[in-house]
Amino acid sequence: MIIGRMPKFSLRFDMRGPAFGPSHQALYAAALDMTEYADRHGFAQVDLSEHHGVEDGYLPSPIVFAAAIAARTKRMRLSFKAIVAPLHDPVRLAEDIAILDVVSGGRVETTLVAGYVPYEFALFGKELKDRPAAMEETIRVMKAAWTGEPFDYRRASFRVTPRPVQRPHPPLLMGGSSPAAARRAGRIADGFVTYRDDLYQIYLDAAKACGRNPEPFSLPSPGFLYVAEDPDKAWAEIAPHALHEMNSYGQWIAETGSDGRFAVVESIEQLKATGAYLVVTPDECVDLARKFETVALHPLMGGLPPEIGWRGLSLFVEKVMPRLA
Repeated sequence: MIIGRMPKFSLRFDMRGPAFGPSHQALYAAALDMTEYADRHGFAQVDLSEHHGVEDGYLPSPIVFAAAIAARTKRMRLSFKAIVAPLHDPVRLAEDIAILDVVSGGRVETTLVAGYVPYEFALFGKELKDRPAAMEETIRVMKAAWTGEPFDYRRASFRVTPRPVQRPHPPLLMGGSSPAAARRAGRIADGFVTYRDDLYQIYLDAAKACGRNPEPFSLPSPGFLYVAEDPDKAWAEIAPHALHEMNSYGQWIAETGSDGRFAVVESIEQLKATGAYLVVTPDECVDLARKFETVALHPLMGGLPPEIGWRGLSLFVEKVMPRLA
Protein backbone atom coordinates (compact mmCIF):
# COMPACT_ATOMS: atom_id res chain seq x y z
CA MET A 1 0.00 0.00 0.00
CA ILE A 2 1.02 3.64 -0.35
CA ILE A 3 2.86 4.90 2.73
CA GLY A 4 0.80 7.43 4.67
CA ARG A 5 -2.47 6.34 3.10
CA MET A 6 -5.16 5.04 5.41
CA PRO A 7 -6.46 1.62 4.34
CA LYS A 8 -10.13 1.05 3.68
CA PHE A 9 -12.01 -0.84 6.36
CA SER A 10 -14.81 -3.30 5.74
CA LEU A 11 -17.04 -5.74 7.57
CA ARG A 12 -17.78 -9.20 6.25
CA PHE A 13 -20.78 -11.38 7.03
CA ASP A 14 -21.76 -14.82 5.77
CA MET A 15 -24.11 -15.48 8.69
CA ARG A 16 -23.03 -19.04 9.48
CA GLY A 17 -24.77 -20.11 12.67
CA PRO A 18 -23.70 -23.58 13.84
CA ALA A 19 -25.86 -25.33 16.41
CA PHE A 20 -23.36 -24.74 19.23
CA GLY A 21 -23.58 -20.95 18.82
CA PRO A 22 -26.21 -18.19 19.16
CA SER A 23 -29.52 -18.23 17.29
CA HIS A 24 -29.76 -16.88 13.77
CA GLN A 25 -32.09 -14.19 15.04
CA ALA A 26 -29.43 -12.98 17.47
CA LEU A 27 -26.73 -13.07 14.79
CA TYR A 28 -28.74 -11.09 12.24
CA ALA A 29 -29.74 -8.49 14.83
CA ALA A 30 -26.09 -8.09 15.85
CA ALA A 31 -24.93 -7.83 12.24
CA LEU A 32 -27.34 -4.96 11.57
CA ASP A 33 -26.21 -3.14 14.71
CA MET A 34 -22.57 -3.68 13.76
CA THR A 35 -23.02 -2.28 10.26
CA GLU A 36 -24.70 0.83 11.66
CA TYR A 37 -21.84 1.27 14.15
CA ALA A 38 -19.18 0.70 11.46
CA ASP A 39 -20.91 3.15 9.12
CA ARG A 40 -20.72 5.87 11.79
CA HIS A 41 -17.03 5.17 12.35
CA GLY A 42 -15.83 5.38 8.76
CA PHE A 43 -15.91 1.82 7.45
CA ALA A 44 -16.04 1.85 3.66
CA GLN A 45 -18.16 -1.20 2.91
CA VAL A 46 -19.86 -4.38 4.06
CA ASP A 47 -19.13 -7.63 2.20
CA LEU A 48 -21.78 -10.34 1.80
CA SER A 49 -21.62 -13.78 0.21
CA GLU A 50 -24.10 -16.46 -0.83
CA HIS A 51 -24.59 -20.22 -0.43
CA HIS A 52 -27.71 -22.37 -0.31
CA GLY A 53 -28.97 -25.34 1.68
CA VAL A 54 -26.16 -25.21 4.22
CA GLU A 55 -26.86 -26.81 7.59
CA ASP A 56 -25.42 -23.88 9.55
CA GLY A 57 -27.64 -21.34 7.76
CA TYR A 58 -25.03 -19.72 5.52
CA LEU A 59 -26.60 -16.58 4.05
CA PRO A 60 -28.84 -17.66 1.12
CA SER A 61 -30.43 -14.25 0.38
CA PRO A 62 -27.73 -11.57 0.44
CA ILE A 63 -29.79 -9.02 -1.52
CA VAL A 64 -32.59 -9.14 1.05
CA PHE A 65 -30.07 -8.75 3.86
CA ALA A 66 -28.30 -5.91 2.03
CA ALA A 67 -31.60 -4.02 1.80
CA ALA A 68 -31.91 -4.18 5.58
CA ILE A 69 -28.33 -2.93 5.91
CA ALA A 70 -29.04 -0.10 3.48
CA ALA A 71 -31.85 1.08 5.73
CA ARG A 72 -29.49 1.23 8.73
CA THR A 73 -26.51 2.92 7.05
CA LYS A 74 -25.79 6.09 5.09
CA ARG A 75 -22.34 5.78 3.49
CA MET A 76 -21.05 2.18 3.45
CA ARG A 77 -20.98 0.45 0.10
CA LEU A 78 -22.94 -2.79 -0.17
CA SER A 79 -20.54 -5.24 -1.75
CA PHE A 80 -21.63 -8.70 -2.83
CA LYS A 81 -18.44 -10.74 -2.81
CA ALA A 82 -20.05 -13.89 -4.19
CA ILE A 83 -23.37 -14.08 -6.00
CA VAL A 84 -23.57 -17.53 -7.62
CA ALA A 85 -24.65 -16.41 -11.08
CA PRO A 86 -25.76 -19.76 -12.58
CA LEU A 87 -28.34 -20.17 -9.81
CA HIS A 88 -30.16 -16.92 -10.67
CA ASP A 89 -32.38 -15.68 -13.45
CA PRO A 90 -30.29 -12.79 -14.82
CA VAL A 91 -33.25 -10.49 -15.46
CA ARG A 92 -34.59 -10.94 -11.96
CA LEU A 93 -31.11 -10.48 -10.52
CA ALA A 94 -30.69 -7.25 -12.50
CA GLU A 95 -34.06 -5.98 -11.23
CA ASP A 96 -33.30 -6.77 -7.58
CA ILE A 97 -29.88 -5.13 -7.67
CA ALA A 98 -31.27 -2.10 -9.51
CA ILE A 99 -33.83 -1.53 -6.76
CA LEU A 100 -31.21 -2.02 -4.07
CA ASP A 101 -29.01 0.57 -5.81
CA VAL A 102 -31.95 2.99 -5.86
CA VAL A 103 -32.93 2.58 -2.21
CA SER A 104 -29.29 2.76 -1.06
CA GLY A 105 -28.50 5.88 -3.08
CA GLY A 106 -26.06 4.15 -5.44
CA ARG A 107 -23.97 2.09 -3.04
CA VAL A 108 -24.03 -1.39 -4.61
CA GLU A 109 -21.30 -3.42 -6.26
CA THR A 110 -21.55 -7.07 -7.27
CA THR A 111 -19.07 -9.87 -7.76
CA LEU A 112 -20.49 -12.81 -9.69
CA VAL A 113 -18.99 -16.27 -9.24
CA ALA A 114 -19.59 -19.50 -11.13
CA GLY A 115 -20.08 -21.63 -8.01
CA TYR A 116 -18.55 -25.01 -7.22
CA VAL A 117 -20.79 -26.89 -4.74
CA PRO A 118 -22.62 -29.68 -6.61
CA TYR A 119 -25.65 -30.00 -4.32
CA GLU A 120 -26.45 -26.30 -4.76
CA PHE A 121 -26.69 -26.79 -8.50
CA ALA A 122 -28.84 -29.88 -8.05
CA LEU A 123 -31.11 -27.91 -5.71
CA PHE A 124 -31.81 -25.38 -8.46
CA GLY A 125 -31.96 -27.90 -11.31
CA LYS A 126 -28.69 -26.61 -12.79
CA GLU A 127 -25.57 -28.40 -14.02
CA LEU A 128 -21.96 -27.53 -13.25
CA LYS A 129 -20.94 -27.98 -16.88
CA ASP A 130 -23.09 -24.99 -17.88
CA ARG A 131 -21.29 -22.50 -15.64
CA PRO A 132 -19.13 -20.70 -18.25
CA ALA A 133 -22.11 -20.07 -20.54
CA ALA A 134 -24.22 -18.96 -17.58
CA MET A 135 -21.59 -16.42 -16.52
CA GLU A 136 -21.37 -14.97 -20.02
CA GLU A 137 -25.16 -14.73 -20.34
CA THR A 138 -25.69 -13.26 -16.88
CA ILE A 139 -23.20 -10.42 -17.37
CA ARG A 140 -24.50 -9.64 -20.86
CA VAL A 141 -28.12 -9.56 -19.71
CA MET A 142 -27.47 -7.54 -16.56
CA LYS A 143 -25.49 -4.86 -18.37
CA ALA A 144 -28.17 -4.64 -21.06
CA ALA A 145 -30.93 -4.52 -18.46
CA TRP A 146 -29.29 -1.65 -16.59
CA THR A 147 -29.34 0.61 -19.66
CA GLY A 148 -33.09 1.05 -19.16
CA GLU A 149 -33.61 0.30 -22.85
CA PRO A 150 -35.35 -2.73 -24.39
CA PHE A 151 -33.12 -5.76 -25.00
CA ASP A 152 -33.64 -9.27 -26.28
CA TYR A 153 -33.45 -12.24 -23.97
CA ARG A 154 -34.64 -15.77 -24.72
CA ARG A 155 -36.71 -14.79 -27.74
CA ALA A 156 -38.49 -11.96 -25.95
CA SER A 157 -37.92 -8.23 -25.55
CA PHE A 158 -37.47 -6.93 -22.00
CA ARG A 159 -37.02 -3.55 -20.40
CA VAL A 160 -35.91 -3.22 -16.78
CA THR A 161 -37.07 -0.13 -14.90
CA PRO A 162 -36.16 1.74 -12.85
CA ARG A 163 -32.48 1.91 -13.73
CA PRO A 164 -29.85 1.76 -11.01
CA VAL A 165 -28.58 5.10 -9.68
CA GLN A 166 -24.97 4.45 -10.67
CA ARG A 167 -23.97 5.17 -14.27
CA PRO A 168 -23.43 3.48 -16.57
CA HIS A 169 -24.31 0.74 -14.07
CA PRO A 170 -23.25 -0.61 -10.66
CA PRO A 171 -19.81 -2.24 -10.80
CA LEU A 172 -20.12 -5.82 -12.02
CA LEU A 173 -17.06 -7.90 -11.18
CA MET A 174 -16.21 -11.57 -11.47
CA GLY A 175 -14.55 -13.85 -8.97
CA GLY A 176 -12.63 -16.96 -9.86
CA SER A 177 -9.72 -19.30 -9.24
CA SER A 178 -8.78 -20.45 -12.75
CA PRO A 179 -7.02 -18.92 -15.77
CA ALA A 180 -10.21 -19.31 -17.83
CA ALA A 181 -12.17 -17.28 -15.28
CA ALA A 182 -9.48 -14.59 -15.25
CA ARG A 183 -9.54 -14.28 -19.05
CA ARG A 184 -13.34 -14.20 -19.09
CA ALA A 185 -13.35 -11.42 -16.49
CA GLY A 186 -10.88 -9.45 -18.58
CA ARG A 187 -13.23 -9.61 -21.56
CA ILE A 188 -16.62 -8.93 -20.00
CA ALA A 189 -16.42 -7.80 -16.36
CA ASP A 190 -15.55 -4.56 -14.59
CA GLY A 191 -13.02 -6.24 -12.32
CA PHE A 192 -11.68 -9.56 -11.07
CA VAL A 193 -11.60 -10.81 -7.48
CA THR A 194 -8.97 -13.40 -6.61
CA TYR A 195 -6.40 -14.04 -3.91
CA ARG A 196 -3.78 -15.12 -6.49
CA ASP A 197 -1.58 -12.51 -8.13
CA ASP A 198 -0.72 -14.85 -11.03
CA LEU A 199 -4.41 -15.09 -11.99
CA TYR A 200 -4.83 -11.36 -11.59
CA GLN A 201 -2.02 -10.83 -14.09
CA ILE A 202 -3.90 -12.99 -16.61
CA TYR A 203 -6.96 -10.82 -16.00
CA LEU A 204 -4.92 -7.62 -16.43
CA ASP A 205 -3.51 -8.81 -19.75
CA ALA A 206 -6.97 -9.76 -21.03
CA ALA A 207 -8.54 -6.48 -19.89
CA LYS A 208 -5.79 -4.39 -21.47
CA ALA A 209 -6.26 -6.29 -24.73
CA CYS A 210 -9.88 -5.07 -24.61
CA GLY A 211 -8.81 -1.45 -24.08
CA ARG A 212 -9.23 -1.25 -20.31
CA ASN A 213 -6.63 -0.38 -17.68
CA PRO A 214 -7.66 -1.91 -14.31
CA GLU A 215 -6.08 -1.24 -10.95
CA PRO A 216 -3.01 -3.36 -10.11
CA PHE A 217 -3.26 -6.36 -7.81
CA SER A 218 -3.54 -5.59 -4.11
CA LEU A 219 -2.76 -8.04 -1.31
CA PRO A 220 -6.00 -9.54 0.05
CA SER A 221 -6.83 -8.86 3.68
CA PRO A 222 -6.41 -11.78 6.09
CA GLY A 223 -9.41 -14.09 6.09
CA PHE A 224 -10.10 -13.39 9.75
CA LEU A 225 -8.60 -10.60 11.84
CA TYR A 226 -9.52 -10.05 15.48
CA VAL A 227 -8.11 -7.52 17.93
CA ALA A 228 -7.70 -8.47 21.59
CA GLU A 229 -5.69 -7.22 24.54
CA ASP A 230 -5.04 -10.87 25.44
CA PRO A 231 -4.86 -12.90 22.19
CA ASP A 232 -4.36 -16.25 23.95
CA LYS A 233 -7.54 -15.79 25.98
CA ALA A 234 -9.44 -14.64 22.89
CA TRP A 235 -8.24 -17.67 20.91
CA ALA A 236 -9.84 -19.99 23.46
CA GLU A 237 -13.23 -18.39 22.72
CA ILE A 238 -12.76 -18.09 18.98
CA ALA A 239 -11.25 -21.51 18.25
CA PRO A 240 -14.44 -23.62 17.91
CA HIS A 241 -15.95 -21.11 15.48
CA ALA A 242 -12.76 -20.80 13.44
CA LEU A 243 -12.48 -24.59 13.18
CA HIS A 244 -16.10 -24.80 12.09
CA GLU A 245 -15.61 -22.25 9.31
CA MET A 246 -12.27 -23.62 8.09
CA ASN A 247 -13.50 -27.20 7.97
CA SER A 248 -16.85 -26.32 6.40
CA TYR A 249 -15.14 -24.57 3.50
CA GLY A 250 -12.35 -27.12 3.48
CA GLN A 251 -14.79 -30.01 3.08
CA TRP A 252 -16.44 -28.33 0.07
CA ILE A 253 -13.06 -27.76 -1.55
CA ALA A 254 -11.89 -31.32 -0.85
CA GLU A 255 -15.09 -32.80 -2.28
CA THR A 256 -15.02 -30.71 -5.45
CA GLY A 257 -11.28 -30.46 -6.12
CA SER A 258 -11.57 -26.67 -6.20
CA ASP A 259 -8.73 -24.27 -5.52
CA GLY A 260 -9.03 -22.21 -2.35
CA ARG A 261 -7.47 -20.92 0.84
CA PHE A 262 -9.31 -23.41 3.04
CA ALA A 263 -8.51 -27.02 3.96
CA VAL A 264 -9.73 -29.54 6.50
CA VAL A 265 -7.67 -29.29 9.72
CA GLU A 266 -7.75 -31.37 12.88
CA SER A 267 -6.41 -28.98 15.50
CA ILE A 268 -6.05 -25.36 16.49
CA GLU A 269 -2.31 -25.66 15.91
CA GLN A 270 -2.93 -26.65 12.29
CA LEU A 271 -5.45 -23.84 11.95
CA LYS A 272 -3.03 -21.23 13.27
CA ALA A 273 -0.31 -22.52 10.96
CA THR A 274 -2.41 -21.66 7.89
CA GLY A 275 -2.14 -17.95 8.72
CA ALA A 276 -5.77 -17.45 7.68
CA TYR A 277 -6.96 -16.61 11.20
CA LEU A 278 -5.13 -13.86 13.06
CA VAL A 279 -5.79 -12.77 16.64
CA VAL A 280 -3.53 -9.83 17.47
CA THR A 281 -3.00 -7.00 19.92
CA PRO A 282 -3.87 -3.42 18.91
CA ASP A 283 -0.18 -2.65 18.34
CA GLU A 284 0.26 -5.74 16.16
CA CYS A 285 -2.89 -4.88 14.25
CA VAL A 286 -1.62 -1.37 13.43
CA ASP A 287 1.58 -2.79 11.95
CA LEU A 288 -0.33 -5.46 10.05
CA ALA A 289 -2.98 -3.12 8.66
CA ARG A 290 -0.38 -0.86 7.09
CA LYS A 291 0.48 -3.66 4.64
CA PHE A 292 -2.97 -3.77 3.07
CA GLU A 293 -5.16 -1.58 0.88
CA THR A 294 -8.25 -2.98 2.62
CA VAL A 295 -8.64 -4.44 6.09
CA ALA A 296 -11.70 -6.66 6.53
CA LEU A 297 -13.16 -7.70 9.87
CA HIS A 298 -15.43 -10.74 10.19
CA PRO A 299 -16.95 -10.11 13.64
CA LEU A 300 -19.50 -12.97 13.57
CA MET A 301 -17.20 -15.50 11.90
CA GLY A 302 -18.43 -19.06 12.30
CA GLY A 303 -21.33 -17.91 14.47
CA LEU A 304 -19.21 -16.09 17.04
CA PRO A 305 -21.37 -14.86 19.93
CA PRO A 306 -22.13 -11.16 19.35
CA GLU A 307 -20.50 -10.10 22.60
CA ILE A 308 -17.18 -11.54 21.39
CA GLY A 309 -17.59 -9.92 17.98
CA TRP A 310 -18.39 -6.57 19.54
CA ARG A 311 -15.34 -6.76 21.80
CA GLY A 312 -12.95 -7.11 18.86
CA LEU A 313 -14.78 -4.60 16.64
CA SER A 314 -14.88 -1.92 19.35
CA LEU A 315 -11.21 -2.39 20.18
CA PHE A 316 -10.32 -2.05 16.50
CA VAL A 317 -12.31 1.19 16.20
CA GLU A 318 -10.99 2.69 19.43
CA LYS A 319 -7.34 1.61 19.44
CA VAL A 320 -6.36 0.78 15.86
CA MET A 321 -8.20 3.09 13.46
CA PRO A 322 -7.07 6.38 15.08
CA ARG A 323 -3.43 5.35 14.66
CA LEU A 324 -3.87 4.61 10.94
CA ALA A 325 -5.42 7.96 10.04
